[in-house]
Amino acid sequence: MSTDVLIVGAGPVGLVMAAELARYGVKVRIVEKTAHGSNQPKALFLWSRTLELLDRAGCGAALVAAGHKVTAGSIIAGNKPMGRVDFSEVKSPHPYALTQPQAETEHLLEAHLASFNVKVEHGVELVSFTDSGTTVSTRLRHPGGAEETVESQWLIGCDGGNSKVRETLGIAFTDHELKSGWILADVHLSGLNFPPTELVSYWHENGFLGFFPRAEGLYRVIADLPLSEDQSPTPPSLQEIQHIVDTRGPGGITVSSPTAISAFHINERNVRKYQSGRVFLAGDAAHLHNPAGGQGMNMGIHDAVNLAWKLALVIRGLCGPDRLLASYNTERHGATNQVFANVGRLTAVSIMKGQLAQATRNAFGSVIFGLAPARRAIADTLTEVSMGYEHSPLNGSEDRSFPGPGPGERMPPRDGETPYGSGDTPRFALCADPSAEVNELLETYAHLLEPQLRPPFGRRCIWLVRPDGYVSIVALDPDTKVIATFLDSLEKGAVKVA
Repeated sequence: MSTDVLIVGAGPVGLVMAAELARYGVKVRIVEKTAHGSNQPKALFLWSRTLELLDRAGCGAALVAAGHKVTAGSIIAGNKPMGRVDFSEVKSPHPYALTQPQAETEHLLEAHLASFNVKVEHGVELVSFTDSGTTVSTRLRHPGGAEETVESQWLIGCDGGNSKVRETLGIAFTDHELKSGWILADVHLSGLNFPPTELVSYWHENGFLGFFPRAEGLYRVIADLPLSEDQSPTPPSLQEIQHIVDTRGPGGITVSSPTAISAFHINERNVRKYQSGRVFLAGDAAHLHNPAGGQGMNMGIHDAVNLAWKLALVIRGLCGPDRLLASYNTERHGATNQVFANVGRLTAVSIMKGQLAQATRNAFGSVIFGLAPARRAIADTLTEVSMGYEHSPLNGSEDRSFPGPGPGERMPPRDGETPYGSGDTPRFALCADPSAEVNELLETYAHLLEPQLRPPFGRRCIWLVRPDGYVSIVALDPDTKVIATFLDSLEKGAVKVA
């Protein structure tokens, strides 16, 4: 049996990957070795930029309706407030973090995928695969032991931290410095003097303690354990969790009625390359994150969105593979390393030891959080709206002297506009005033450009925006040659589909 793309792994990343490809008219199969989705607590947060990307996919509204909005975050250090970040000030249609158990996120994403007549093949396991250079031949094992061979143009491993796809490729993780254990519990709380729309972090001399609100009165409690090279920590009892809360919290908080308790030994890791021939890695198969940062699932979804539109353009014969597909590794590897750096710095500061070091941290932190620009920058970083691809090979120019968003930067969604990348074909958008030169671009590259212009962000300038909402080029109107040259370069090597 043959297909355009075979996806291994049906967590949030695999589901978004499959739905995006199917939306763009690509024939896709998605297999998952487990018989049903996981009920483990796992990821909780969907941040603003992720929700923007899912809006363009057509499933953002369903996720928002089912989730719990968190509009602020506070840090308490030494039993004193250090700072508060207001997510409602973020310039986004979603100025909040959405909390929702990963199992529910997967359920909604699987329903979204089914709207494209694609179903997850549960209980189907990857046995082996061979990349011939023109196709990938994959051996699958079905429930009961029957095996089949699938021929696909491309294979994508979204099969988690213990990825069989990554193992088969022989691609190793590279370690980062942070090696620590974490406990995670979904419980009911009483005595927390913060509204259920606010996440709270306590930076105690013994370590980090976080309370992350969920729907239905539940909270996720997360805390770090001492650094260790040993085996994975044992899940704590409710009494042990209460002891940590009593020690690191303000007192008077009671945990009860747990729905899930787990423990993890996290080693932040990244692979050096997300592509090998006709095989890609995405999500936890390519990078593992510290759960305290709440970024892991989001970064995986960004992987899926980033790769899907590029692969769709190649498969549909509209663009050549070289420049587009090579950019996936450059962009996503760089973005992951940036998140590692941001979360690593925050984690190191939050678990800092020693009275003098903590006193210095608390004083300096209070000053930083007292500055409105600093609070906005922190909010933009956490919600991912400041994330971009400044050094992407898909940036048609490095000129950042123009007003508004520059090459590689996110183009902010505007009220009343259709999200970039919506619809059944991945198209670039032109934000420009009408002119003869611009109209010629629309006619010449009708297969790559949206048919209608969008308003520019400044006078006498033209923005070319990618299907995932990042800027490729800013040009001075009416100089459209740089845009035409860029689009020509993407078409080079395209294999026309009959």
